[in-house]
Amino acid sequence: MRIILIRNRRSRKSPEPTLPYSRLVLVVNRFRGGDGLRADLEAVHALLAGFPGYVDGAIGRNLDEPDLWVLTTRWENVGAYRRALSSYDVKLKGIPVLSQALDEPGAYEVVEPNAVLNEARSRVT
Repeated sequence: MRIILIRNRRSRKSPEPTLPYSRLVLVVNRFRGGDGLRADLEAVHALLAGFPGYVDGAIGRNLDEPDLWVLTTRWENVGAYRRALSSYDVKLKGIPVLSQALDEPGAYEVVEPNAVLNEARSRVT
């Protein structure tokens, strides 16, 4: 089990709540595959890292199940993540790999003290 702690860049002096969508987003994509998947994930990670709003990321492999891989990235906000996914280069080179991810929710808001949490509701874009 891996625990990831992420701190917002917001000043500690500010006691007021953070507005939704204005804080870090953690994206977790899990995959099943052999050692050949590593090169694909490294290429997608490098591609995503070049977009505005990218904070950091990592590729990992499960210790107990070596065919289980993870690509995690952090973004300044959900909009930066979505803009990166909608770019031509990611659609052309990244989506073929990302579409192999296990079918489960992958974008998480980072929960911090006094933060206003996302509401589970439909959104019109």
